Amino acid sequence: MVKKLLLTVVLGLVAGGLGVPAAAQSGRVDIDAARRWNELALNAVRAARATDADAARLYAMVNVAMYDAVNGMGRTRTPALVPERGPRNGDEQAAAVAAAHAVLVSLDASRAAGYDAALAADLARLGDGHGVTSGVAWGRRVGERVVTARADDGATPVETQPAGAGPGVFRAAWSGTQYRNVRPFAVADASRYVPGPPPALGSVPYAAAFAEVAVLGNAALSAPDLLATYQFWSLPAGSDQPPGEWLRIALTVAGDRRLPLAEEVRLTALLTMALADTTVATVATKYTYQHWRPTTAIREADTDGNPSTTADPAWTARAGAAGGTPEYVSGHSSYSGAGAAALQGFFCTDAIPFTLATDSAPGGVARGYPAFSTAAAEAGRSRVFGGQHFEFSNQAGLEIGRGVSAEVLGTRLLRTTGPSHFGACPR
Repeated sequence: MVKKLLLTVVLGLVAGGLGVPAAAQSGRVDIDAARRWNELALNAVRAARATDADAARLYAMVNVAMYDAVNGMGRTRTPALVPERGPRNGDEQAAAVAAAHAVLVSLDASRAAGYDAALAADLARLGDGHGVTSGVAWGRRVGERVVTARADDGATPVETQPAGAGPGVFRAAWSGTQYRNVRPFAVADASRYVPGPPPALGSVPYAAAFAEVAVLGNAALSAPDLLATYQFWSLPAGSDQPPGEWLRIALTVAGDRRLPLAEEVRLTALLTMALADTTVATVATKYTYQHWRPTTAIREADTDGNPSTTADPAWTARAGAAGGTPEYVSGHSSYSGAGAAALQGFFCTDAIPFTLATDSAPGGVARGYPAFSTAAAEAGRSRVFGGQHFEFSNQAGLEIGRGVSAEVLGTRLLRTTGPSHFGACPR
């Protein structure tokens, strides 16, 4: 009798959703809505050759829409953006795909036919019951609300900072600077994450960082391992961009752990809001300090006033290019700090192993990581290996991302009743 009772309790806990998707519990079709529509979003960024800032915004809009569509029908957590309640009997998968579809057809209208076909295929698998019909109507409404709410967020029109001049100053004009003023998705004030200035040109810390990148990032010094690490994380235009790789990591870990849809969309919404808000602080920092890249700094070191630096007019970055935005801070590092911290906080542990083959991985070969922080540290250092950034810009970028994620996880998408945190981890 005792064994039978224990078995009943265990089965009841499993059926209650301890890591088992709702679709698996009920036996109905599982279309893996979050993964499928995020993959469409990743492809949209690749096809459009979007900037990292535009990519992060698109990912956040898609995932906020899916989260609010699913959560709005049960309202067990605070909304991300849309406060209205949806139908309690709606199909959550139908709502999620319809919400994502509404965002993508608006932001990527030239590929709308493909999104229409994807939506039709998903709905054909789900069937045409009342729950699906009401879920689709609700999800579409949520997606449209997200698009409308973000239409005036400051992401357009595009602004450009003129080229600078003189020692320590970035020399080229760069566009996309309007993102320094974009309305955040989740944090109260992104400007509070803008760090203090980089080390003074005449300082010892500057000279130390200068010496490091002059060696590690020098294209004239053969170092296949450093080049491969740089290339793995380079993620240029035409890739899913650095925010996209952290979204892919989240989807991989969520799939490995078989998260229910409601938890998976909460994860991706928290992550992508943190990544998007990290953009604001990163662009504001670059705009404020307009710091020169290592290529210019090393070639013109005789102008920096530092007796410990030596000019090398022929120096070339291992990456092959100087970089298209001001040096301080490293955007790759900011996104990686945010991505790793968001995942650590959500899962309440850093030590979750995963494998990843980035869009720019040499030969498409995957790398394995024992923890989120390990990947973030490598991504940040890769910018030094490529001769793109100084180490102080890597560290400052990682700190920006960590700070933004801490606020997002600590204040957003929390339970509406009961404890909202388990120790330091949001619930």
